Amino acid sequence: MNILPQDPNGCPYLMLAPMEGVGDRCFRKAMATVGGFDEAIADFLRVPKNAHVESLALAYQSNELSPIPLAAQLMGSEPETIAAMGKEIEKRGAHHINLNCGCPSNTVTGRGAGSSLLKEPSSLYEVAKALVSSVSVPVTIKMRSGFDDISLFKENLLAAEESGARYIILHPRTKVDGYGPPARWDLIAEAKSLLHIPVVGNGDILNVQDALNMLKTTRCDALMIGRGSVINPFIFHEIRAHFAGTSYTPSWENLATYLDAYTAGLIPEVADRIKVNKLKQLMGFLFKANPPLLELRQSILTSQHPDTTTFLAFTLPLLKKGLAFSTPNHI
Repeated sequence: MNILPQDPNGCPYLMLAPMEGVGDRCFRKAMATVGGFDEAIADFLRVPKNAHVESLALAYQSNELSPIPLAAQLMGSEPETIAAMGKEIEKRGAHHINLNCGCPSNTVTGRGAGSSLLKEPSSLYEVAKALVSSVSVPVTIKMRSGFDDISLFKENLLAAEESGARYIILHPRTKVDGYGPPARWDLIAEAKSLLHIPVVGNGDILNVQDALNMLKTTRCDALMIGRGSVINPFIFHEIRAHFAGTSYTPSWENLATYLDAYTAGLIPEVADRIKVNKLKQLMGFLFKANPPLLELRQSILTSQHPDTTTFLAFTLPLLKKGLAFSTPNHI
C-alpha cells in the first residue's frame, strides 16, 4: 500500500502543514471548508516530562476535519513520556502520529524538544523509536535540516529512517535560519536520494509554479504547504487543477465562506480584542500577497475596532474591491 498516493491525474499527495500560531483549529476548519488537500497535521501538543498524558490528549480530536483526516503532532524529548502520549493519542482515533523535530522556538528548544533533537541524532532516534514502538499507526517525522548548521543532516535523516518512521517531512532550513533565507530544496533532493522511505517536501511553496518546481527539483513524494495556504487558501485546488489540465478560479463567495468559517471557529469565550487580532493576522497574509491590496495592508493591521463584526465591515469591502478573481493564482 502506498501511504502517499497520487490522485488519478498524477497530482501528488497534498498536506496542510501544522503552523504554530496561525495554523490553529479555526484556521484548519476554515481550510476544510475550502478543501483540496488530502490530510492535515494538527499543531503540536507539547509533551513535557512527567506529563499527564490523558489530560493533554483531550486537545486532539481525530474527527475535527472529517472527512479529511487529521494527524496528531507530538513534541517532546523524553522517550517514555512520548511513547505514553502516543498510546493515548492512538486511543483517541489518530490514524497517523507525527513527531516534531523542527520547531525553532527558543522556549521549545530550551527544553530539548523540537529542533533541539537535531543536535544529537541518537536523541532523535531514541524518541522516535519509542513512539514507533508504542503504537500501531504510522509514525512520521517533521524535521528541519539542522540546528546551527547542516553538519548532522545526513546522520539525522538516517536516524529518523532507522527509528521506523514511515516517511520524513523535510523543511530545509536550520533552526538558526528560522523562516528567513530561501528554503534549500537541494537538501530535499539529497534526502530523497539517501533514504529508502518517502520524503515530503515543505518550504516556500506559494503558488502552482513553486509546487511544480519543487517536484521537478527534488523528486519528492508529496508536498506539504503551510504559509502558502494562509496567503492563498485555494492553492491546493489550483495545484490539482493543473494536473487535471484545467484551471481553478475561486469566486468571492468561496472566499467569503472561508472567512465566515474562520470567524465562526474563534473561541466564543476569548476577548474581542484577541479575536480581532487573530483576524488581522489572517487578513495580513491575504493582503500581503495581492498587489492591489498590499498598499492597504498597514491600514488593516493598525485599524482599531472593538469586535469582529465592525472589523469585517471595514475590511471585507476593501478585500472584495482589491481582489480580481479572473485568473488562477490571484492571491
